[in-house]
Amino acid sequence: MSNAFTSQIENGIAELVICKPPVNALDSTEWLSLAATIDELGVNPDVRVLIIRSEGRGFCAGVDIKELDAHPERIVKVNAGNYATFKAIHRCQVPVIVGVHGFVLGGGIGMTGAADIVVASRCATFALPEVDRGAMGGGAHLQRLFPVQKVRYMFFTGETVTAPDAMQYGFIEQLVERDELPAATRAIAAKIAAKSPAMIRIAKEALNGIEDGNLEDKYRWEQGFTLEAYTMPDSAETRRAFVEKRDASF
Repeated sequence: MSNAFTSQIENGIAELVICKPPVNALDSTEWLSLAATIDELGVNPDVRVLIIRSEGRGFCAGVDIKELDAHPERIVKVNAGNYATFKAIHRCQVPVIVGVHGFVLGGGIGMTGAADIVVASRCATFALPEVDRGAMGGGAHLQRLFPVQKVRYMFFTGETVTAPDAMQYGFIEQLVERDELPAATRAIAAKIAAKSPAMIRIAKEALNGIEDGNLEDKYRWEQGFTLEAYTMPDSAETRRAFVEKRDASF
């Protein structure tokens, strides 16, 4: 278990809580650990549904840019951790509910887009600032939340969409106040946990099988462009500017 998150199981409900101040940005090792934990919870017969949420200022700011600025060679390990985490959520044998608040960025979008049910605090904001971080990826998962043209606008501009504005797109099941988020996710989880675990697991597999396209293949395609981007000077400049808290110069 990583120090970046904790998990517990009660009454068939597993709850995984990310807590890595200041912004819940995970490094390469933490992403891989998160994926392994989700996989373990998914095959645990005591688990009927999984909740993923966070403590702190926001849900998840994605990858640790400072790690990649200092160790650009770790991009392959980061990519592997992201891929494994999003796949673990999407392919988890039980339904996954995410409860998001504050910023939902980068890897936070990946987790949210991979999940089955989304509950959001009114303070939640969604964005995919990959272009401004010298990376690619996440568009496949963002496209499970927003329509195609909105995804492209968000990807090209890096601009955020607030949870109240996002309600029109239909992916948010409930919009609640920040302090109501844990209880709201547990209430939905309890409804699922009360049903036949065998039937729910079959239903999850069946629903994954009827989706258009293959989410993991789409994301893998995107990750190839992340590696290409990392060979370019502009990519390194965006990370250096982020770490130095200045505007990038191209």
